[in-house]
Amino acid sequence: MANRLLPEWHPQDAIQLTWPGPDSDWAAMLERIEATLDAMVVAIGRYQDVVISVPDAATHARLSTRFANLGVAPERLHLIVAAADDTWARDHGPIGVERDGVLALHDYTFTGWGGKFQAELDDSLTSRLHDMGVFACPRINHELVLEGGAIETDGEGTLLTTEACLLNPNRNPQLDRAAMEARLREDFGITRVLWLTNGHLEGDDTDSHIDTLARFCDPATIAFVACDDRDDPHFPALAAMREELEAMRRADGAPYRLIALPWPRACFDPVDGHRLPATYANFLIINAAVLVPTYGDAADSRALAALGEAFPGRDIIPIDCTSVIRQHGSLHCLTMQLPAGSLAAAYTSNT
Repeated sequence: MANRLLPEWHPQDAIQLTWPGPDSDWAAMLERIEATLDAMVVAIGRYQDVVISVPDAATHARLSTRFANLGVAPERLHLIVAAADDTWARDHGPIGVERDGVLALHDYTFTGWGGKFQAELDDSLTSRLHDMGVFACPRINHELVLEGGAIETDGEGTLLTTEACLLNPNRNPQLDRAAMEARLREDFGITRVLWLTNGHLEGDDTDSHIDTLARFCDPATIAFVACDDRDDPHFPALAAMREELEAMRRADGAPYRLIALPWPRACFDPVDGHRLPATYANFLIINAAVLVPTYGDAADSRALAALGEAFPGRDIIPIDCTSVIRQHGSLHCLTMQLPAGSLAAAYTSNT
């Protein structure tokens, strides 16, 4: 029997979100981030279900009314009271893996990106949702520290990741490259690991998550961040990353089709002026659409066009993420896809 890590374009039951509380890191701009999440839920709800962990009963009641007023079909919306530390469902959410066609949700240890932030509630969230009967399939617990934003797969046995994250001693210091690859083969059925040694965004807390830099769009296509400003401090590393991607080959020896995503102008925090990690690579694939982060930048339209080329036949939906990057993430970081067969009958619209 062999495991198979499911690609993001695999059919989905829902997208999982974690709603911020009034005492979270979002406190100073709670209305702004909620407006962004509103737009995401309305967009996703046109295509599939949305499962949202909310911090308390009051938020549950408020959002029930809010999304009814916004026109979200009630059967598509599932609000569950389950407290968390932060909103980054990509990194504390479960990872879907099939074994001989049978789905399981793998629950890895989340430590706040190597101990940078409090993460105890985030780390236990999948377990608590499972115990509440949200999921229809088994949950498999792992002591390995791993975040969903750190890995990309083509669904055919290839995994794309970065050395800076997966080999960082702040995650699993006992594992070298060979041991990490062995673990990925065991858990995910991976036959090849493609490692990027270059690429980083200023303001990124994740130690270069792959979903900020380069993404599979299908088994033959990778969209990646391309910096065309030679005066930007990111230029050398991202140029080197592009060369690495150009040298990579598919399992059959063919080169990848590479789609360059544009470079937005530098974004800075309005309070203290530090640079923020704006990236168009942090898009989200759902059942019949792709949600794309935008930043009120002239490059937004070019990013939407590039991803339209990468995903023919899918709707391309812009989501303003100027608020999201204030906390050093973007659209994909806020979400985790739940593959078809994940959700218990009470938590799916079955459409």
